[in-house]
Amino acid sequence: MGLERRERRKVENVTDSPKQDQPGAVPETARRAGETQPRWSWVEESVWTERMLTALEQGVKGGRWYSLMDKVYREQNLRAGFQKVKARKGAPGVDHVTIEHFERDLDENLARMGRQLKDGEYRPQANRRQWIDKPGSREKRPLGIPTVRDRVVETALKHVLEPIFERDFAEHSYGFRPRRSCRQALRRVEALLKQGHTVVVDADIRSFYDTIPWDRLLDRVAEKISDRQVPKLLEAFLKQEIMEEMKHWTPEEGTPQGAVISPLLSNIYLDPLDQTDGSGGVRDGAVCG
Repeated sequence: MGLERRERRKVENVTDSPKQDQPGAVPETARRAGETQPRWSWVEESVWTERMLTALEQGVKGGRWYSLMDKVYREQNLRAGFQKVKARKGAPGVDHVTIEHFERDLDENLARMGRQLKDGEYRPQANRRQWIDKPGSREKRPLGIPTVRDRVVETALKHVLEPIFERDFAEHSYGFRPRRSCRQALRRVEALLKQGHTVVVDADIRSFYDTIPWDRLLDRVAEKISDRQVPKLLEAFLKQEIMEEMKHWTPEEGTPQGAVISPLLSNIYLDPLDQTDGSGGVRDGAVCG
């Protein structure tokens, strides 16, 4: 009995006393409590480390980012992209692969996509087109439905690109931006009305998504991105074939409504308009796409 008590005390002492072993390695993406700047609390942590966020805030040399594709095909980023695609649900694309089916071989699918992206061999599949009702109109709006694999890659690509462009977007722009909403835009309008502003401009660009010129859009992207693989991947998504019933064709302009990255691309293209009123002055208003 005495021996048994002594052994028990030894175990309790080891358990209760501070450990002297070397601490485990800290993951690359780990952050201390309160370290992440509140402005960027929404970013994907598998991509945006504290060091990268600091560079984002302070500005990178020459204003352009290099070596981004390795962040796109990082396994943790692709996995995070799949989780967001899964949460949004959605129909299968032209390959008829559902989210559930894709998830059955998730590790293998992500590994294959990662290798293809790394080697520059990833090729988006065609978008399946459907027509949906346009609110407040008898017209219908074309909706492109990408495959699950393409939605995952687009989400991973968006994780990398969005903070870079979000940093400099106009303060009064609210449409399709993280942590912003049309309700906030309405509050801004209300504040402007109370300040004595009385003119409201309501503008709609007809078939905007379908008519964005690729060359000008990619020029806007190139202003901040110097990793050639990124614009190349974006261009591949822009040039995705469209399939509608028995017809299929390749577009010559525009970015498909329904694609994960299209809202970000539309904001990148429209940002110069948001920043100026055409005469060199900054607009004082609220924009909600």
